[in-house]
Amino acid sequence: MDLPHQGYRASAKPRGRAAPSTSDSILFDDTSSAAPAMNNPVYYTPGYNMAGLSNDVQGGAVPNNMFTDPMANAALMYGSSLANQGKDIVNKEISRYMSVNKLKYFFAVDTRYVLKKLMILMFPYTHQDWEVRYHRDAPLTPRQDVNAPDLYIPTMAFITYILLAGMALGIQKRFSPEVLGLCASTALGWVIIEVLVMLLSLYLLTVHSDLSTFDLIAYSGYKYVGMIFTVLCGLLFGSDGYYVALAWSSCALMFFIVRSLKMKILPSLSSDSIGTGPSSKPQFRLYITVAIAVFQPIVIYWLTSHLVR
Repeated sequence: MDLPHQGYRASAKPRGRAAPSTSDSILFDDTSSAAPAMNNPVYYTPGYNMAGLSNDVQGGAVPNNMFTDPMANAALMYGSSLANQGKDIVNKEISRYMSVNKLKYFFAVDTRYVLKKLMILMFPYTHQDWEVRYHRDAPLTPRQDVNAPDLYIPTMAFITYILLAGMALGIQKRFSPEVLGLCASTALGWVIIEVLVMLLSLYLLTVHSDLSTFDLIAYSGYKYVGMIFTVLCGLLFGSDGYYVALAWSSCALMFFIVRSLKMKILPSLSSDSIGTGPSSKPQFRLYITVAIAVFQPIVIYWLTSHLVR
């Protein structure tokens, strides 16, 4: 009986959870107490520093660590190549229809050139030298040669004419967006028709000249300067002032066109008399020059007569 009593006492020891011995083998390591904080940069690899990424994004800067990723570098290079290819395609398509560098040539002006050109357009009789100057077989820019055609004055004169037409219609209580739009489209349409007719005439008559399409647009657009002068005189001095200004601006523009195109369409008449065919007849070139000059007053009257009453 002593043995059971002793075994009962042995099992009656107080139960308690003993701390695990460090020497005993365990199945799983408890890493909860050793886990680093989320903002500890040691927990993350240097290439994916989330704290640094959030700070760079909030500051608006691109993290440098992103470019260490090979996939990011490959995507960036592929996007850059696509952008460069698209830019080349756009520039190629634009160059097929117009030369951007040549278009910049017609806008290379300054204040001195603009003032001189306006004086020549309104008082061409006092101008003596009409020859276009060249440098190494290339014409000088308008700011260097006052005889060179430009597109700045025609463009600004066209915009000014539209604004002046709106003011004239407003004074006469006839202003409306539709009427102003019709006036602008009509003025632009006449220039397009005139340039197309000149190009077709030069082609059909096989007249060879150094006139480009931009040159024809420039010479055709100079009429807007005379139109502005005519409308202003009509608004200030009535119908009498309108017709006097129309006569002056028409004669001045015709003289300017003949003297300017003479250096373009009628160069070296003696060399044409040697050849054969239609291109050898200098009178065709003279007819085209005179026809262009005579057509200008008709367009000026057509586009300004309804603005002055």
